[in-house]
Amino acid sequence: MTTFHVGQDGPVNALALNKDYTQVAIGGRNVFKVYSIEEDKFREICNVRKHLNAGFSCNDVSWSPSDDHFLATAATDGHVSVWNITQMGKAVQEQDYQDHKRTVNKVKFHASEPNKLISGSQDGTMRYFDIRVRNAVAVFYSNTESVRDVQFSPHNPYTFSAVSDNGSVQLWDIRKPEKCQQQYTAHSGPVFTCDWHPEALWLATASRDKTIKVWDLTSKPTLEYTIHTIASIGHVKWRPQRKYHIASCALVIDCSINVWDVRRPYIPFASFNEHRDIASGVAWRGDPHVFLSSGRDSTLFQHSFNDASRPASKANPQAISINNNGDILYARKSSPLQNNNFSCTSNVNSSNTLVKATAGLIRKISTSQSIDQFHQASSILQNYSMIKDIANQESHILLSLAKNYILQGRSISELCEHNSAVAREFKKPHISVIWKIIKTMYGEEFMQYSINSGNSNLDEVPHNSNNMSNIGPNIVQIENTINNIRDMEIEQKSKGGGDNQTSQFSGGDDETENEDQVDHIPIYNNSFPTYLNLRSGLPKGDFSFGENELDMELESLSSDNICRDFHIGYRSFTHHPPNDPADWTLPNEAFPVRHEILDRSPPPEQFPPADRRSPDSGDDAAAYQYDDRPAAALVAVARPPEKSSWDPSGLVAEALRHHATLGDIQTSACVLIVMGECRKHLRQLDEAVQEHWLLGYIEVLNRYRLWNIATQVIKLSWLPSVYQLNQQSTRINTNCSRCAKPLQRVGWLCDRCHTSEYALCCICNQVVKGLYAWCQGCSHGGHLAHIRQWTSMHKVCPTGCGHLCEYR
Repeated sequence: MTTFHVGQDGPVNALALNKDYTQVAIGGRNVFKVYSIEEDKFREICNVRKHLNAGFSCNDVSWSPSDDHFLATAATDGHVSVWNITQMGKAVQEQDYQDHKRTVNKVKFHASEPNKLISGSQDGTMRYFDIRVRNAVAVFYSNTESVRDVQFSPHNPYTFSAVSDNGSVQLWDIRKPEKCQQQYTAHSGPVFTCDWHPEALWLATASRDKTIKVWDLTSKPTLEYTIHTIASIGHVKWRPQRKYHIASCALVIDCSINVWDVRRPYIPFASFNEHRDIASGVAWRGDPHVFLSSGRDSTLFQHSFNDASRPASKANPQAISINNNGDILYARKSSPLQNNNFSCTSNVNSSNTLVKATAGLIRKISTSQSIDQFHQASSILQNYSMIKDIANQESHILLSLAKNYILQGRSISELCEHNSAVAREFKKPHISVIWKIIKTMYGEEFMQYSINSGNSNLDEVPHNSNNMSNIGPNIVQIENTINNIRDMEIEQKSKGGGDNQTSQFSGGDDETENEDQVDHIPIYNNSFPTYLNLRSGLPKGDFSFGENELDMELESLSSDNICRDFHIGYRSFTHHPPNDPADWTLPNEAFPVRHEILDRSPPPEQFPPADRRSPDSGDDAAAYQYDDRPAAALVAVARPPEKSSWDPSGLVAEALRHHATLGDIQTSACVLIVMGECRKHLRQLDEAVQEHWLLGYIEVLNRYRLWNIATQVIKLSWLPSVYQLNQQSTRINTNCSRCAKPLQRVGWLCDRCHTSEYALCCICNQVVKGLYAWCQGCSHGGHLAHIRQWTSMHKVCPTGCGHLCEYR
């Protein structure tokens, strides 16, 4: 057998096989065909759709188990139709039942009576038809909003099952339509499908809650197995000749058809991925290795198990889990020497803080010789327990920090200072340092300098390394230019004899000249004034100061000014693009000129030789007029260096990652919360990482039952996936004891029955409108005060049902 398919004109909603498994009927919105199944293809036999009107839409199709001529369909307009495919024209429709008021979800022929079929509809009813008569012979009321699936039992010809939107399963006897034989709640959401096991008295159900459950109905319904899936399940079908295998297809998300071994419910036994859209039905051809499927991708497939993928063969045999006490559970792949059916013990050295409690719990490997065996995987389970003293100490510190941290209501500096003190108090100095660093980097008293500097927005700081790569050559160019000027000055000085440079350039009052010299404080790349060199005894250059001038300048360098210059240097800079026409030519004067100098001193090259010229010469000043034309071009810089900055966000993000890697998710999450709007500067941390830390911290808080703190963290979150956790509904509706409809408005009056008969206190026989209690065994109850008084003196139910009630 091979895998092959055939395309259709529209989505296929259902399929059914005849009794010999040689023909298949499919139905959908624009599809109603019958195919013959050949060795490697489908051959069309009949196209019933071309004889129908344009409004026909089929939800389900069923083939008579005894007569290949008859098909039944369930339509979206509430019709149940019986078709004779041997006839042509309008005579092809044998019966058309219009008893249902809403969409019919399911139709099924009886397994042993070829003329009987049953249907389930969204009007909450099931109708039993005899194709020899024109009306339904029996009506079954489920007292639910919608019946999703009905299936006859292969073990009892009078029993059928029905599943509904309220999560319940009902078992009916077709001879007793007045009331179902048995009803139980199977799922927490709508149940979409069910299927009877062909051999055991099992019923499989699947729901929107992403589970497939297997119920043993031998006596009282008992849950035997549960399979967890990634999406809501729309259809299930037991695999023939394989007791524990069941096939499923999803309603959304998952386009695969999975075959599960109910004994290994966490990974599919086999998977078929041929469909490109949601699969809508599965039917086995009587052979456990071949089945057919239909899909919303307008295709009909025949699948062979030889072409199936085996997800279990790709599963990771290693896993690790840790609890809130620090205990570690570790599973690893066992070696071939350890692949036996017995437990083994391994002497692995543990760390100083972990004590190895259990090792060598190997999964027992099946020795059965079945053709389809689950993937042979074995692993060793090891348990490491934390030393009690260390575990208790770490837990105590985590709880203390969580209870004493302040995450809102104050400025960033105050929050960081408080949290730093808390961490230091509980012997966590490294965490205290982290809070100090955050305060230094993002505190308000520091951030305001960046705002005042005009470049506080870190988003404007370029991070392109190409822009910074040209700084080096430009600096070298400037240094070379400055060195050339210095060489020229030294040469001119040697030519000028014993006159000092100060006297040569002095053209007026010495006091005025000194004031000009100390008027401006140059700031260099480190953002600190050159006057700071005077404190360390470094060379002071060629300038001289008066008795009080230097002290006055040093007083102006207060701590605030230095801090401002420091922050301007590492938190911001002005970025000029390559084509910026800014003028970077050095000025002629080293210092700003306070007033125009009328008698300008001549440059060194215009002074006459020492033997012919005296500094006291009284010649006209115009003869020594200074020409400043070549000076500007001499020190012009084509591409000036950019003022570099230091952005601390990278180091902060790396520190938070480091703490998260060490398992200190508390510090990483709390720092993010306290930073507030400054989080936007941490570009290295995407939202997925932040969400992971916050959810991890919330989970830790929930483990320690710190519900209020966990709620505060959720409230302070800036991510929708986290703060929406507080918006989930926690309401639980009780159901009416008569019709099982949820009581939406009030808890004592049913909107459908319009009676409060089942909301009476079993002691005072009055309607219960306040706090109440009831026994989960017999479902009898009443006012909380009355039940408490009764149970203090009696153990038997007050209604006389004989149940020994227990209340907590």
